[in-house]
Amino acid sequence: MTVAGAEPTQDAAIRRNSGVSLWRQISDRIRRLETDGQLDPDGRLPPEFRLAEQFGVNRHTVRSAISHLVQEGVLRTEQGRGTFFRSRPRLAYPIGRRTRFSAGLEGQASTLQMVLVESATIRADERVAVGLNIEVAATVIWLRTIGLADGEPVSTAESWFPADRLPGIADAFRRTGSVTAALSLLGIDDYTRRATTLTATHASDDDLARLKLAPGAIVLVAVGVNVDPDGRPIQYSETRFSADRIELTIESA
Repeated sequence: MTVAGAEPTQDAAIRRNSGVSLWRQISDRIRRLETDGQLDPDGRLPPEFRLAEQFGVNRHTVRSAISHLVQEGVLRTEQGRGTFFRSRPRLAYPIGRRTRFSAGLEGQASTLQMVLVESATIRADERVAVGLNIEVAATVIWLRTIGLADGEPVSTAESWFPADRLPGIADAFRRTGSVTAALSLLGIDDYTRRATTLTATHASDDDLARLKLAPGAIVLVAVGVNVDPDGRPIQYSETRFSADRIELTIESA
């Protein structure tokens, strides 16, 4: 049945009344054209009218999706030639027993930097308490950081550390710009990743601002627990990566 004033739907993946605007859904589908190998070798998008037919929406919706992908830097337009995916290879970030920001991206960018945005001493909620194996409401040190590659934000993270063991972690991070170096200053010379959970989701408003993304962007979320050589949890973290700039690779044990 067709409802007056509604756009016709021909693509089963496009869902109306789903809580996600149509142009955001189209934006996601356009992103997949490149990864699914549906483009010409030069990376040019099909004309707007063809995309509108393919996705079962009107051209205005397609145009809105393309506009936001151009703002985000995923696409570029050339007068008289069309719209193209930017040639910008993703950085490969390994997830393994020793997951480190600088070491993981070493050799893929000229400059790498971790910036401390804010920190606080707070009480652990249930998820943090479970991750750190501590009591709910126990005191923890919370850090919010942003990871930069060649000056461009590629990740934003929140980390929690047990305050009784690592009360100086925020100051140590300010001095070193590195979790690994900060932990070393506090007497922990090595640590490993005990567990990582990976998911993908639409970018939140905070993600859009911190990672300089456009609405509709996808972020990869890595929730991890790091432990000291004795197996005691020292860090619970939630890191959000721009899916257009980073690909996560799982290292074998």
